[in-house]
Amino acid sequence: MTATQADLYADLHIDRPTMADGAALWRIAKNSDVLDLNSSYSYLLWCRDFAGTSAVVRDERGEPVGFVTGYVPPDRPGTLLVWQVAVDAAQRGRGLAARLLDGLTERVAAAYGVTAIETTISPGNTASERLFTSYAERHGATVERTVLFEAGDFPDGPHDPEVLYRIGPLSR
Repeated sequence: MTATQADLYADLHIDRPTMADGAALWRIAKNSDVLDLNSSYSYLLWCRDFAGTSAVVRDERGEPVGFVTGYVPPDRPGTLLVWQVAVDAAQRGRGLAARLLDGLTERVAAAYGVTAIETTISPGNTASERLFTSYAERHGATVERTVLFEAGDFPDGPHDPEVLYRIGPLSR
């Protein structure tokens, strides 16, 4: 990291979420205007049960300003499924999502032996497409894309299809 990059992140700290962070994660997701918003209960539960496979970035006051939630599927123990990535609007443009994703996968790879990540992205979500394709480039991995859920699979009305991005094997 260059001195300029260090200054850019000097006021921030990345760590595991706690249950006390659940409400803030819900608010960040709600204010993102792009994520499918889950119930506030699910964010509380996520921070309790999946803190080891998730990450939060905190500002100088210790308040969450971004997060990545993920889990290791029981039938694919070498894979981290990234559920959601969001950064508070005031913190965007600083590369926080990439730092969160890199830090989380490094930690999860060491703890769980993860060698690949998966996520789903709706067509047209260029920010997520860029985040995950640049992640693959940084980690010397390939990206496979397949439609996981068609638009008609969603029972609650119109929804874009969800494209599965499988990135791996991770080499660095």
